[in-house]
Amino acid sequence: MRFSFVLFFALSIGVHVVSATNISDTLLPSNHKGYTISHTYYTISYSEPDKQAEWAAYYLTPASIIGTQKRTSKFMPDPLLKEPVKPNDYTKTGYDRGHLCPAADMKLNGVSMTESFYMSNMSPQVPSFNRGIWSKLEDKVREWALEKNGVYVVTGPLLNKSCGTIAGSITVPCAYYKIVFKQTPHGAEAIAFMLSNAGSSLPLKQFVVSIDYLESLTGIDFFESLSDAEEEKFESLVLTNNWRFND
Repeated sequence: MRFSFVLFFALSIGVHVVSATNISDTLLPSNHKGYTISHTYYTISYSEPDKQAEWAAYYLTPASIIGTQKRTSKFMPDPLLKEPVKPNDYTKTGYDRGHLCPAADMKLNGVSMTESFYMSNMSPQVPSFNRGIWSKLEDKVREWALEKNGVYVVTGPLLNKSCGTIAGSITVPCAYYKIVFKQTPHGAEAIAFMLSNAGSSLPLKQFVVSIDYLESLTGIDFFESLSDAEEEKFESLVLTNNWRFND
């Protein structure tokens, strides 16, 4: 089924999370269809059958946003894969090479920018989606990262239902999700979205879903390091008051 909605989830509760220099090492989601590959500034779970990552996770700092590294737009195969997708596999398909970890989130230095253009970080996105509401959501996450002095981000395609393929074996996802997490002195705050792979003029905040539903769609445990008791405290809740929206 093609998803024609934007799904939104937010939480704000007193969950204790073990602190770490690299918070993504503590909070990495579970693998459902893929296996973990760690790059310098982000980590992915790569699904060989789908020829793309089922999630990309990283800690987004203000320094990564306001950095001076220029966008390279040099797409390249992931050197850590035996049979990587090539940039020209998307040529004349009608789909953009859509970033999971955006280049604009990786302006810290040359390494971060270069790695953001690995094809393992790309997924086939409808142009009106990639350059429209998805770009709007990426901008909003950067606003929050600046306001909150850094946030943890997980992004991925919905791979349990294909909306076609390109280059013979690259799955075209029907929808995408993005989760933003922040640990505060008062507990944990998180917000999650899922958007259909299609253009939309709807406001980001309009469509809401619990994290339980998001996990049921993806088969992924997004907060695997938390105990079941901690997860049960928030995964069915929908709260939006800790995240500022302009629309």
